Order: sequence, then structure tokens, then C-alpha cells
Amino acid sequence: MSDKVPAEIAVILTEFVEKVGLLRRDMQQKKELEKYEARMQRIEQKLSALAERVSEDDPDLAKAIRTAWQMPARSLAFRNAAHQKPDGG
Repeated sequence: MSDKVPAEIAVILTEFVEKVGLLRRDMQQKKELEKYEARMQRIEQKLSALAERVSEDDPDLAKAIRTAWQMPARSLAFRNAAHQKPDGG
């Protein structure tokens, strides 16, 4: 299979991963992550496998997924900045 993920789905997927990444960060800051550490590790494993598979057809989306998970605040900031740029800029 050599088809890119449709742009609309790529955006939704990246936003979803970003939200879970923000939740993980909040749990970590509130010292609640330890209770769910095994579950978060499994989520991270699945996201890593997803990014690896996606990278075969769409390396940019794979990078966006990884960034959304590892650095969700940065991902959100970049998305907001891109959204605020005037068209054609």
C-alpha cells in the first residue's frame, strides 16, 4: 500500500495524539502518571508503531505524530502559528 493518509484525517489524528500527549503531561505534572504508567507505555508503543508504519508513505505525518506525542505544547504552538498565517505566506 503506497497511499498517503488524506489530509483531513492526518489533521484529526495529529490533534488527537496531541490531546493525549497534553493529558499525559498534565498527569505527570500532577504526579498522577505513576498510577497509569503501564497504560501510558502501551499507548506510546502503539503510537510508535503507528508512526513507523505511517512513515513508509508519509514521513511528514509520522514526524507530526511523534512531535504531538513527545512535545504536545510545541505541536499545538506550531499548529496555531500556521493557522494564523495569512494564506499564501
